[in-house]
Amino acid sequence: MHLAYPAVLSALLFCTGLYGVLARRNAILVLMSVELMLNAVNLNLVAFDVWLSRTAEETLHSGQALTLFTIAIAAAEIGIGLAIVLAVHRSRGTSDIDKLRDTAEGRASDGPDRDARTAEKTEKTEATA
Repeated sequence: MHLAYPAVLSALLFCTGLYGVLARRNAILVLMSVELMLNAVNLNLVAFDVWLSRTAEETLHSGQALTLFTIAIAAAEIGIGLAIVLAVHRSRGTSDIDKLRDTAEGRASDGPDRDARTAEKTEKTEATA
């Protein structure tokens, strides 16, 4: 089998995962898209390892060992990511990334317009008094 076949499949998987990360709003779907991208990288690692082991005399299979390490890291990442998403969903009631970002920005600081809005509120209360 040629190296081009798994490389093209890996590129398609990675692009699908990248689209999922950029276009989705649900945190669970974003995590699934990240896993898809990691699987595309794993496919590349194994394909290049097999291709290089045919040309080299030594068969270390370092690509396959790195793939197993990546799978272990991905399993830990998805476990922690799901725990964080569930905790956020319980506390805020949504897992929509856009809504979570808006609430985080609103709580941290209101931005540079905060003083102007405070001044407007003060003027309005003085005008009505």
